[in-house]
Parts: sequence; C-alpha cells; structure tokens
Amino acid sequence: MSTEVRLGPVSYLVLGIIAMDGPSTPYDLKRFVQLSVGNFWPFPHTQLYEEPKRLAEAGLLEETREESGRRRRHYAITEAGRRRLAEWLSETVTSPTEYRDLGLLKLFFAELAEPEDVLALAGEQAAAQRAQLAGYEAAMERFAGRPELASRVRSAELGVRLARAAAEFWEEVVERESRADADAA
Repeated sequence: MSTEVRLGPVSYLVLGIIAMDGPSTPYDLKRFVQLSVGNFWPFPHTQLYEEPKRLAEAGLLEETREESGRRRRHYAITEAGRRRLAEWLSETVTSPTEYRDLGLLKLFFAELAEPEDVLALAGEQAAAQRAQLAGYEAAMERFAGRPELASRVRSAELGVRLARAAAEFWEEVVERESRADADAA
C-alpha cells in the first residue's frame, strides 16, 4: 500500500482525531468534529464517512469491522499514518486566516438591499455570534483544569476573541442602521 496518496486538511483532521482519540467509527469522527473543530473549521461532514476508507486504502489507517450487529467500521491510525501526520504538523503555515462569512458578504452588498433587511441581517448575525461565543466559553470551561487538553483550550481562546469581536461589530451595525433609519424618518 502506498502512503504517497494526496492528503488535504480533512485527511489530516481524520488522522489527528484518530491519533488523539484512538480507534473511531466515521460517526465518532463526526461527533468529535461537531463538539470541537467544527466550530472553526467547517466542511461537509459527509467527507468523514469517505475519507477514512480512502486513508485505509493508502495504508494510513487500519480498518476493522464488527462481526455482527451493525457491522460498523472502526479505524485506527498506522505507523505510516502517524508519520504523515507528524510531517504535516511540522510544516509551517504562512497563509493568513480565512474568514468566510455569508453575513459579511451580504453586508458588502447592503446598498442594494432594503434598510430593514440590513438591520435584520445585523441583528441575526449579532445573536448568532453571541451564541457562538457562548459555545466557545462553555468549551473553555469544560476543559479548564485539564492541562493535557491545553492546545484545545488555546484554539477556543481564539474562537472567543473572534466571536466577541464579530458580535460587537454586528451590534455596531445594528446601532448605525437604527440611527440611519431614525434620521431618514
């Protein structure tokens, strides 16, 4: 089996989760992502059902299947998988942070929208960012006092800062749009 298969971010996500958590089913991977990295690395979760099989075919994961019942597939990382993951982790990252936000894209075109739609968008976005902030804060609280999970907490710290800044931004948009609405009336 060749370990020179082309790997992308989801490949390394799968390898990393299995390296941290141990043998996992695709459903386990999906659940892990929903409770952790899915907060800052969104992607179609259907990839978590296909990618382990591809990585197993490349010799980076080992697949076992339950003998009876639902016959779920369990994947464990191989030494070759650990080496590829370690190589990836040692690579520098020079690309800037990507901020892909549909609300921000809509705001860019706000001059083409009705003022009440812009106000509603800003209000919804502020509420969504506050909810995201609460999720990050809950994760930080859940992992507080667990030094073995320090890197996960550091990721949540940036999430808190970004969500707080975004919530404040959208709240300012609400204020400006409300003032503009009042001035126009």
